[in-house]
Amino acid sequence: MRAWLGLGSNLSDRLGELARAVDALRTLDARLAVSPVYETAPVGGPPGQPPYLNCVVRLEAALSPAELLAFGQRLEAAAGRVRAERFGPRTLDVDVLLVEGVTSDDPALTLPHPRMYERAFVLAPLEDLDPDLVPAGWRDRLGGTAAVAAAAVCLGDLLSSPDPPAEGTDGERSEGARR
Repeated sequence: MRAWLGLGSNLSDRLGELARAVDALRTLDARLAVSPVYETAPVGGPPGQPPYLNCVVRLEAALSPAELLAFGQRLEAAAGRVRAERFGPRTLDVDVLLVEGVTSDDPALTLPHPRMYERAFVLAPLEDLDPDLVPAGWRDRLGGTAAVAAAAVCLGDLLSSPDPPAEGTDGERSEGARR
């Protein structure tokens, strides 16, 4: 089964949390693909949250969609995620965005993810991996290219190697912010 997962973190060592999640997902697919990392403002939730780091992962796994969701939830728990409030800050968020050939309206796992087409922090990295999966004109629907570039700042391919640079080092932005 081919699937796309959205990963995000806005607490703790954000890049480290994403890197650990990607490493764990490599146990399912050693050849998974990882988008560039984007820094984004929180969407919804309580005011004053720190910004997120987000990416999208494409993988092939011998798991059902429900098993993949459970795997992601175990990664969140291992990262110390606390579900105190909807859209609240989190050490790690793992969302099953798409599963090839699968649609579902099950409240436990709706596929495609019900809000993914409204969020630049999903669509920008998804477009980097698989441009054919994002709807034409999505940037215009989300306020235009400049608004999307301001909302989702690309920090580069920080997770494509086994040892990404530590967050806050010069290497984080040396990849260049695309706009």
